[in-house]
Amino acid sequence: MAGSCLAERLSHYVHLSAGEQEALDRLEEQERSFRRGAVIIRENEVLRELFIVRSGWLHSSLVLGNGSRQIMRFHFKGDVLGLPLLAFTDSPETVTAVTDVVLCPFPRERVATLIADHPRLAALLIAFAIASRVSLADRLASIGRTSARARVSSLLCEIYGALKILGLAENRVVQLPLTQEEIGDATGLTAVHVNRMMRSLVEDGLIERQGGQLRILDEARLCADANFTDRSALETSWMPPPR
Repeated sequence: MAGSCLAERLSHYVHLSAGEQEALDRLEEQERSFRRGAVIIRENEVLRELFIVRSGWLHSSLVLGNGSRQIMRFHFKGDVLGLPLLAFTDSPETVTAVTDVVLCPFPRERVATLIADHPRLAALLIAFAIASRVSLADRLASIGRTSARARVSSLLCEIYGALKILGLAENRVVQLPLTQEEIGDATGLTAVHVNRMMRSLVEDGLIERQGGQLRILDEARLCADANFTDRSALETSWMPPPR
């Protein structure tokens, strides 16, 4: 098995000690594979496992009172699934595989050990959780107060930024295995409206699409079009020293 995907993710922000690396490696000792469309965590399910994403895409969603779905966040390699289960007995969201995925499950209680033995790793997880909350607030503001085109542009900027950090945006090209319905569920738009907005971005020379690939032609204009704020940088100077 390759090294810890979570360690690889965190090492973008700090240099991990040997002890921290070993602790993260232990979280990924097991692997489970799931097919596209598999439900990993169900809303209101009582679950004692969390997961680290080794490969593939997933999303977290809620089912609203009218039966529609709101996708809250997309998950990629190195993300931790199920963090709300550290605060609640049952899951407040459903996590679904967008593509075939490989996940590393570990018991919720292992987080307590990680916090006790490696406080800097705990601080990093807190920082990631806060950054995720702020990004979600940005998305909600975008859905509530911006145009349909800006909503789609903002989502593309968010996904592209995440994949770029992971080294999955060579030559500004990323895989985009999302249906128009999934993009619509993340932006509060119909699939028809999403299609129009994507065509508009192509016609204006901001993106190119070919099959399941997306090329960002003008990232600065795309982000300006969306009024997008990059939340990928983390402040780490306050964190405790490594163990």
